[in-house]
Amino acid sequence: MTFAIRRRSALACFLLLALPALSAHAGRAYVSNEDGQSVSVLDTDKAEVIATISVGKRPRGLKLNADGTLLYVAVSGLPKCPPTVPDEECAKLERDLAADGIAVVDTRQNKLLKVLKAGSDPEQFDLSKDGKRMFVANEDIATTSVVDTGSGEVIERVAVGKEPEGVVVSPNGRWVLVTNESDNAVSIIDASTLKVLRSVKVGHRPRDAAFTPDSKTAYVSGEFDASLYRMAVPEGEPVERVLQMRKEARPMAVILDTPRNRIYMTTGRGRTVAVIDLKSSKLLKEIEVGTRPWGMAMSEDGRFLYTANGPSNDISVVDTKNLTVIKRIAVGKTPWGVVLGPTPAAQNKS
Repeated sequence: MTFAIRRRSALACFLLLALPALSAHAGRAYVSNEDGQSVSVLDTDKAEVIATISVGKRPRGLKLNADGTLLYVAVSGLPKCPPTVPDEECAKLERDLAADGIAVVDTRQNKLLKVLKAGSDPEQFDLSKDGKRMFVANEDIATTSVVDTGSGEVIERVAVGKEPEGVVVSPNGRWVLVTNESDNAVSIIDASTLKVLRSVKVGHRPRDAAFTPDSKTAYVSGEFDASLYRMAVPEGEPVERVLQMRKEARPMAVILDTPRNRIYMTTGRGRTVAVIDLKSSKLLKEIEVGTRPWGMAMSEDGRFLYTANGPSNDISVVDTKNLTVIKRIAVGKTPWGVVLGPTPAAQNKS
């Protein structure tokens, strides 16, 4: 072996050792492909797509049950209509009401089992702490449907604000937050009585929310005014804008990483993940991840972030220690959301 070859081999080994081990969070990532009518299944150890599941029209929000054996995916027969298009023009587009619902996927077989009826145009949703109920935002009719995950029956329809989108259940299971885009407000729902306690004004076009572990505080992203708000729950007050970003940013998904005292927020057309100090609310860094990052998920150990980059049809993996992108993985057409979970038991190696 020549010196040059030995040198190249040594350099390659060094680079491999320098990269963080993705096997530290071995499991599965599930990515909803809005224009691909599918979910991409990724092996997070190998950082590659291992399956593609057809789930229905416009898959967007998605969640896993507690043991990762069932994946729920919001599907909608309402055509895409960006905010720049007037409502009267959107109303003229042909829609498929029969396509609306929550697709249920068996992750052990990567197979679609059924579609739950959960009101019209479901976009995002969350599960109750015990997994027995699902709270679903019905964007076109200003309601939140409460669905029994066992029977598939809608047990209540809660009137909220205009164009509800983000839905988050508090860690203690007592409260449900629903972000209402057109009202610039968040509805606080009592999870036991299924009544709206109050509506709280926040930033322009709120998209997502994240709770602190004690369930007493929530952070809300504002897309149109590039803001991050903090609000008390369930009181609603005080509420304050804690961060104003550059005008090009379009804040979307929000994740709290309390062990590291950080908030992560995707910025849509801003192309980045914003890293924010949780205590001071100061912007620490923006990491460029791809074209229009929307959905985001964090590994259980907090070491990696996954962002869904819609127009570039890929997922970015961010190392939270070095705050750099270490991998981009091609998925389906227009990835919207991403969720992480364990490898299903039936797929474990013996």
